[in-house]
Amino acid sequence: MILKYQTALKWLIPLIGVLALFAVTMGLLYQTSGQPYAITSFRGEKVMIYGHGLYHYDTVSNAAQMQGNDLITLVVGLPLLIGSTWLAFRGSLRGRLLLTGTLGFFLYTYMSISMLAAYNSLFLVYVALFGLSLYAFILSMLSFDLADLPRHFSPNLPRKWIAGVLFAIGGFLFLAWMGRIIPPLLQNTIPALENTTTLVIQAMDLVLIMPLAILSGILLLRRTAWGYLLASVTVLKALTMALAVSTMGINMALNGVPDSSVLLVIFLILTILNLISAILLLKNVNDVQVITD
Repeated sequence: MILKYQTALKWLIPLIGVLALFAVTMGLLYQTSGQPYAITSFRGEKVMIYGHGLYHYDTVSNAAQMQGNDLITLVVGLPLLIGSTWLAFRGSLRGRLLLTGTLGFFLYTYMSISMLAAYNSLFLVYVALFGLSLYAFILSMLSFDLADLPRHFSPNLPRKWIAGVLFAIGGFLFLAWMGRIIPPLLQNTIPALENTTTLVIQAMDLVLIMPLAILSGILLLRRTAWGYLLASVTVLKALTMALAVSTMGINMALNGVPDSSVLLVIFLILTILNLISAILLLKNVNDVQVITD
């Protein structure tokens, strides 16, 4: 009797951990000579290129964001991956929920870096992390017994609070990104793209995160099995995402990159709200042995 898909996850998760540790170490510590320099993009936008280190060809803004994300992956993501894996393999439902949410963080992170970072020598590492995280996340999701899952959540679970936070996440992402996209469309201009060709993060959030947050909240209020599972995973993934974005914003400010202080404050608030939701959620899980064939 072993945890469902444990054999595959025993191979996938250590590979994710080792490759992610290598990637973030290179992102934070690898240095080359050079200084930031200005260029004009093919759309005529004047931007500053970082000019050194692993993110040599990224803009100063993007490099600051990716290094902020590297830091959160190192000090939060990797410890969560190790701890939740240990708990999950011991049969802990809390551990499995935490592991699935953590894998969602790695999936989102390396999906975005694979497509957004300027090409560098770690491209194949990013792609490998994207793929490994995707399949580990799918297997982790498939390991839950949906028919049995709802009974493991306490009737005292503050479903309305958690659903409200999920709706706030979805609504904020929709308004924030539409506020960046719609005005240029109406004015027949383009939004600030720096040295990228399109709005990668906005596309990912509007297709993946925003609908998932809203759907999770609705299904949780209806007490469906999918609601409990998706809400748990979304809250835990959103916590790491909001923390990473907050750190990115702080690192951008430290590097002299102007950004919206309002958005930074909102992401800090979302971090706190998601932390409270995650604590409430995990506190109201009946952490019994959930070993299956």
